[in-house]
Amino acid sequence: MIRDYKKIIKSLSPDVVLTYTIKPNVYGGMACASLGVPYIANITGLGTAVENGGILQKITLTLYKIGLQKAQKVFFQNSANQDFMLEHRIIKGAYDLLPGSGVNLECHCFEEYPEDDGTLTFLFIGRLMKDKGIEELIEASKTICQRHNHIKFIAIGGCEEDYKERLEPIKANCPIQFLGPQSDVHGFIKNSHAVILPTYHEGMSNVLQEAAASGRPVLASDIPGCRETFDEGVSGFGFKPRDVDSLCEAIEKFIALSYEKKAEMGRAGRAKMEREFNRDIVVQKYMDEINKIAKEH
Repeated sequence: MIRDYKKIIKSLSPDVVLTYTIKPNVYGGMACASLGVPYIANITGLGTAVENGGILQKITLTLYKIGLQKAQKVFFQNSANQDFMLEHRIIKGAYDLLPGSGVNLECHCFEEYPEDDGTLTFLFIGRLMKDKGIEELIEASKTICQRHNHIKFIAIGGCEEDYKERLEPIKANCPIQFLGPQSDVHGFIKNSHAVILPTYHEGMSNVLQEAAASGRPVLASDIPGCRETFDEGVSGFGFKPRDVDSLCEAIEKFIALSYEKKAEMGRAGRAKMEREFNRDIVVQKYMDEINKIAKEH
């Protein structure tokens, strides 16, 4: 794999290489270091191997340490990931924090809240996999829809191949509408009343940023990579990951809000995205670093 990266880099002769996600950060970093090419890494999340601990964590962190040791700058998408890597002495050079990948405020423009027609639609966007909390969402949807007859749950996104066999019987008798992968995600956000993400771990959730930018309240796991994207009780509600009761409690809190309060939460989310998560912030940080490298080389 390192050989492949080196081959590509040699053929392109880049002035600087930008890497992100685990394998490009590790193997791409090693290739750049061996060729003397400056590179900037982006830690988009620690990944399951690190999160779960054990021998895989030790191996992954060792690889990270080698792959990042000559990076000109390492960007992190949340402070918890940054603190973890610093505590384990993986990062020895320059580093900085980004607001995730940022959100395109024009693509995900503000949408007026759906008309008050007596129904509420909760939208899940993401891969259908255990670590995204889909099993907890299925159980919560059963409980909520037994209590309320005006609630709809919609899930869009593809299913991991090795998870399909497990998921099919679980989702068979639940009220969630599973619509598969969709090209027009924004359209679904526009027609929802809230976006819900019961994930176990994130770097920085693009889904929550895009939902908030569109003016929709978010309900999300109270974990790094999610909690930064909303203000509790102002633009969304958090809940414990892997906890169906906590998820149901957050959904019930949202249901109990007045229509006006729900719409107000959506507006607050948009304002937060404009202040803190505009993609221009991310682009500018990259450009500042690239220009610095250009001057030095």
